[in-house]
Amino acid sequence: MKQLHDTTKKLAGKYSKPERPVKDKEGKPITEIQQQRNRWVEYFEELLNRPAPMNPPDIEAAHIDLPIDVNPPTTEEIRMAVRQIKNGKAAGPDNIPAEALKSDIEATTSMLYLLFKKIWEEEQVPMDWKEGHLVKIPKKGDLSKCENYRGITLLSIPGKVFNRVLLNRMKDAVDAQLRDQQAGFRKDRSCTDQIATLRIIVEQSVEWNSSLYINFIDYEKAFDSVDRRTLWKLLRHYGVPEKIVNIIRNSYDGLQCKVVHGGQLTDAFQVRTGVRQGCLLSPFLFLLVVDWIMKTSTSEGKHGIQWTAQNQLDDLDFADDLALLSRTHEQMQMKTASVAAVSASVGLSIHKGKTKVLKFKRRTAIQSLLMAKLWKM
Repeated sequence: MKQLHDTTKKLAGKYSKPERPVKDKEGKPITEIQQQRNRWVEYFEELLNRPAPMNPPDIEAAHIDLPIDVNPPTTEEIRMAVRQIKNGKAAGPDNIPAEALKSDIEATTSMLYLLFKKIWEEEQVPMDWKEGHLVKIPKKGDLSKCENYRGITLLSIPGKVFNRVLLNRMKDAVDAQLRDQQAGFRKDRSCTDQIATLRIIVEQSVEWNSSLYINFIDYEKAFDSVDRRTLWKLLRHYGVPEKIVNIIRNSYDGLQCKVVHGGQLTDAFQVRTGVRQGCLLSPFLFLLVVDWIMKTSTSEGKHGIQWTAQNQLDDLDFADDLALLSRTHEQMQMKTASVAAVSASVGLSIHKGKTKVLKFKRRTAIQSLLMAKLWKM
């Protein structure tokens, strides 16, 4: 089917649909194409550059580094990383697709080995890797409003190979440091696991006629809002060697994006906050932030539900989707306030309109109806 689509597209030639008019900040339609490009730059520049936190935390580095290799990438690591890159993905600004790298893996490995060795020695990545092309994907609602589009960033594929090498080195050692409550972006864990656990908790609470409060936390633009200064501290806090942290931090210096609009690119704009969209390291980096937030805000372990004879369960998480658990309204208020405060210190803010509390106090038909609706979502 994909071959048929590609062949048809090739025979038909290039065709781009005319861009929809967009509205400016005051809600007035913009029809001139260059002004539309300027509006998209204005929108994404504001979206991807969030205010810095007022009181960033003081986070200490681990006393001992994790057993992560800090030598230059080997040819075997590069060969494996090239194979792991998915086919059928759009190329980045350098126009090098994954298929081109895989057409002769041995030749690709030899060339990338020299490049990666230079990057490792200088702790600097090529400037091409710091540029992303932002493609707009429509969501629901009025498509003349910029906020009803999701931006997808196309990055350099060779850069993704390098980041895959870094991720392969770090993921297992760091994953062992993370809380068991987190199931997002982790091997052999899924959202289904969290739903099943939550369902058991609810059913037992109803059966035992004990109260239960679940607060489903939703963050505003979570991945775009993380304070990077805190992120580098957290990498060292979790034991990632300084050599690797320096390379990642320097790869973020001077990041910029261009928006694809009307078949052309806009002027570049700087991206100074958040983890990089489309980067293989971003889910890994974001998990460190959420793990530290929850570990810090629930460290006392007094406001959860009894899970074992010795331990309480405070939350169940899937990436940035959090479900806080408590037995009383007062406990839930204190826990939510603590999570909100710690989140704010690293640049994240809770979306009050989308954060909802589900309450179970006794066995009733209404609660059963609520649960039936919840599990069908």
